[in-house]
This record gives sequence, C-alpha cells and structure tokens, in this order.
Amino acid sequence: MINRAWIFLTPAIIVMSLCALLPLIIMINYSVQDSFAGDHFYWVGLRWFEEISRSPEFWEAVLRTLIFSVIVIPLQFIIGIFVARKLFMKHQNPSFFIVLFSVPMLTPWLVVGFVWRLMMDPIYGPLSNAIQQAGITPDLNEVGWAWLTIIIMDIWHWTGLIIVLTFAGYLSISKSHFQAARIDGASPWSTFRYVEIPKLRKVLIIALLLRFMDCFMIYIEPFMITRGGPNVATSFLSLELIQTASIQFDLGKAGAISVFYLLVMITICWFLFRAMDLNSQPARSKT
Repeated sequence: MINRAWIFLTPAIIVMSLCALLPLIIMINYSVQDSFAGDHFYWVGLRWFEEISRSPEFWEAVLRTLIFSVIVIPLQFIIGIFVARKLFMKHQNPSFFIVLFSVPMLTPWLVVGFVWRLMMDPIYGPLSNAIQQAGITPDLNEVGWAWLTIIIMDIWHWTGLIIVLTFAGYLSISKSHFQAARIDGASPWSTFRYVEIPKLRKVLIIALLLRFMDCFMIYIEPFMITRGGPNVATSFLSLELIQTASIQFDLGKAGAISVFYLLVMITICWFLFRAMDLNSQPARSKT
C-alpha cells in the first residue's frame, strides 16, 4: 500500500528538484568543462579549481568577505540581543517595536543599496550633510568611508532579524526560570549568562547560520553603493563571481567559484547543526 505522505510531498520534491538540484547539476557540470561560443563544451577536469586556487584576486575577495562577516555579525548580535532583552524585560506591549525593527529587513536589497547611496550623496544626501555639519566630509571614494557605509547599512538592514528571532526565543523561556534566579539572588549578568543564553542557544545558532549565509553572499547592496570600489576595496566574492560569469562570460571558472561557495556553506551548516544537536542531547547519567 502506498504511503499517502509521499503523495503530499511530491509537489514539494518536484519544486525543490527544479529550484535546487537542477541548478546544482548545471553548476558542477560547468565547473569541470570549458565552453567555446557558448554552446560547445570541452572536458577540463579540475583545471578551473586549480586556477582559482592560484588566483590572488580570488583569495583577496574571499578575505574581504570573511573580514566583512567577522565585523558585521558580532555587532548585529550584540545590538539584537540587547534590544530583544530590553523589549522582553521592560515593555508590556512590544508588538509595535517588533514591527518597526522588522521594516528594514523587509525592504528589497536593491532599494536598500539605492537609498543608502542617495543618503551618502555629497550634495543631496541627508546623512552626508548631517556628517558635514560636524566638520567631517564623507567620501565613498575612500576605503574607510566605503567600508563604514556598507557595515552600517548591513547592520541597519539585518539587525531586526536578530531582534525578532531572539525575542521569540525569550518568549519560549518559562517565567519560572527567572523567578528561581531572583529567589537565588542571581545578578542580572548571572541570569543572562546561566539562564538566558543557554535557553537561547538554538535560536542564536539558527540566526548565526542565516546571517553568515547572507553576509558571505552579499552582493546587491555594496554594488549599488560603491560598485566594488574604490579600486577593489569592497569587491566581495559574490561580485567576483558575477563579473566572472556575466561580464567575462567565463562559465567554467564561475562554476568552480560557485562550488567553492557551496562547500563553504555546507561546512558551516554542518558545524552549526552539529553544535545544535550536541546541545539538544540529554546529558548521560554517570554510573
């Protein structure tokens, strides 16, 4: 007898196959072949992987992407956890603030990049004019200002995700834990460290996974703001991939970079889900 569950899963399996499995097969196929005239392909094996492994431009783009992720993600988590905790502890009706903090992350990426580019315009940009009132002239043609603008933009855009997820995690914590901590005379820091953080661990791991994936693939916003400049200072790995595939039309090399992307994401996902799984396992009783 056929299990009816598979019948209901069939549409989802078909959609996933078309949206994920088929592009993956095409990407891997491109990564081991060279193309001529767009429709003639020749087997080259691991040639493209060897080429990107020896490419200084590729590793510099990877380094810039990692540096950006290491700077942005901790700041977003610090701000997000702080705000979510304040909303949970201090406000009786935080719904308005949750919606308010959700607005930036619901804004399309293209719009976000365009708006921040206009805000930093040296003549018409309101943010640029406000900074100039303090005697400082922001210039996106300088590396420091370009990086600072993109970092602040990403914090504004995605910190709301951390706030929403962390606040949802706080709602799942039983009030009895806080009452027990108060009875024991625990300080706010001790309560945060030994009660709140362990209970929020799974939520924070999921948030870390989502944010790392987005940071490592960031493309539209910095491209709209700086076009990868000045020089290649904000040319992240995603921009390197897009230029290789669409401008140079080097599909084999672009496929190899995409496979590198996939391997990095699979590795990070494995470690994070492993950490979540270890945390969820009940402690073994000592004999």
